[in-house]
Amino acid sequence: MALDYLNTGVAKMDTWNGQMSAYGANQTVVDKVLPEMLHLVDPHWYQFPPMNPLWYGLLGFTITCLAITSITGNAMVIYIFTTTKNLKTPSNLLVVNLAVSDFLMMACMAPPLIINSYNETWVFGPLFCAIYACGGSLYGTVSIWTMTAIAFDRYNVIVKGIAAKPMSINGALLRILAIWLSSLAWTVAPIFGWNRYVPEGNMTVCGTDYLSKDWFSRSYIIAYAVFCYFLPLGLIIYSYWFIIQAVAAHEKAMREQAKKMNVASLRSSDAANTSAECKLAKVALMTISLWFMAWTPYLVINFAGVFETAPISPVSTIWGSVFAKANAVYNPIVYGISHPKYRAALYQRFPSLACQPSPDESGSVASGNTAVCEEKAPA
Repeated sequence: MALDYLNTGVAKMDTWNGQMSAYGANQTVVDKVLPEMLHLVDPHWYQFPPMNPLWYGLLGFTITCLAITSITGNAMVIYIFTTTKNLKTPSNLLVVNLAVSDFLMMACMAPPLIINSYNETWVFGPLFCAIYACGGSLYGTVSIWTMTAIAFDRYNVIVKGIAAKPMSINGALLRILAIWLSSLAWTVAPIFGWNRYVPEGNMTVCGTDYLSKDWFSRSYIIAYAVFCYFLPLGLIIYSYWFIIQAVAAHEKAMREQAKKMNVASLRSSDAANTSAECKLAKVALMTISLWFMAWTPYLVINFAGVFETAPISPVSTIWGSVFAKANAVYNPIVYGISHPKYRAALYQRFPSLACQPSPDESGSVASGNTAVCEEKAPA
């Protein structure tokens, strides 16, 4: 009798486990999505089970750390550049614009993402989904084209030299206005019907609909990628390629002149410091590499959806958000802290940061005023 009771208990337990397994198998990542959001969710996501809650926790924690770092760093760049007299130059307006767009990206985009990560789905409804995605696309595009404008400004100063027409305050403001207006035109297009903004696979953020089978919608993804990824990346590479060539040629000429004058070098700091072209090459490589690392994950995800070249899982969509937002963290480092006058002003205001420039630093490679080109573009 005891054996029959035990067998009955085991049978019931097996039946319960089977029911739970079947229930778990029927769960999807879409289950927690608000009913009013379901019409925006592509059928592609219904095939995936819920993500492990650990992913949501990691995403929320990572974005929190990135947000604190980015908002603090970009706020300091904006504060120092706008309150220090010798930093109020036309070229530095572009750096301030970059800091503003990065600051807005993290200040506006991080809090909703953190809240959604806690709730494991998008909780703000369809309207805010479109606003959120449009804002993220706008700030990202502004940052991309501002970095391109900075690269072109350096190209103009270093490659063309004294033959170049110097950028004025009005010229810099016009460039900034053009960047914001053109970026806004691209990012509001989905709201008016050219593609649309929908929840991404992890259901915590919204972005463009790259899973639509409609070629009118797909054409937006392709055109947007060309205008906001391939074109600016090509222009940045073009600018730094000729900048490095010009600086290397200048250094070679100075070494030949020093040889004719029977001196070791025309600069007393040459023995202690890396050559200017090497410094510039490192900054150029860092700029291009970080830019490529930030925006390539989103491009890969979007193109994988448009051309159906690879399966896209909800977890894989997390990387696009993380890498793009990380761009707002290291931009103030590359474009701000690498500027010696900014570091000097930062040290003066916040001595504990110990960011004072070295005594022999006469120009900024990152800001376009390199030591070898100081006679062309005094800082």
